[in-house]
Amino acid sequence: MFQLPARPVTIDSTELAGRRMVRADLGGADLSGMRLDGANLRQARLVGVRAVGATFVGTRMVRADLSGAVLHDADLRHADLSGARLRRADLSGATLAGANLFGADLTDADLTGATLCRCTLEVAILRGAVLHGTDLSDARLATADLRDVDADEDTIWPAGIPLPRGSDPWRMSTWR
Repeated sequence: MFQLPARPVTIDSTELAGRRMVRADLGGADLSGMRLDGANLRQARLVGVRAVGATFVGTRMVRADLSGAVLHDADLRHADLSGARLRRADLSGATLAGANLFGADLTDADLTGATLCRCTLEVAILRGAVLHGTDLSDARLATADLRDVDADEDTIWPAGIPLPRGSDPWRMSTWR
């Protein structure tokens, strides 16, 4: 298993691009600004990782645990995050266009200003997620759990998303 040492470590900014790190333990690491494009992080432990402005384009993170991760302004275009845990993750300003989040758990995640256009969110859990100014245009949300999401007038929903009758359209407490 790929594991970072307990002491602070300096990692070359291209060292992890394309690497196979299945079940790696990178919990708490600072990957800010790094390129992890095309890496295989399937079932990796990335709990509390800080990856501000990092790129994960086309990265496989199937069933990875990114709970509490700070991925502010990260580029996750076309990443495979199916079945991933992103509970309480900060994805504000992140780009997830075309990403696969099928069955992902985004409970209480902050997606403020994030771009999730054309991504798959079927069977995903977005319970309590903050979606202020989030772009969900053309996202696939069939059977996604949207209870208690916090959206605003700047949130862009996919065409055809029905709002529950008599509900506040910005606080979706009656969804699912």
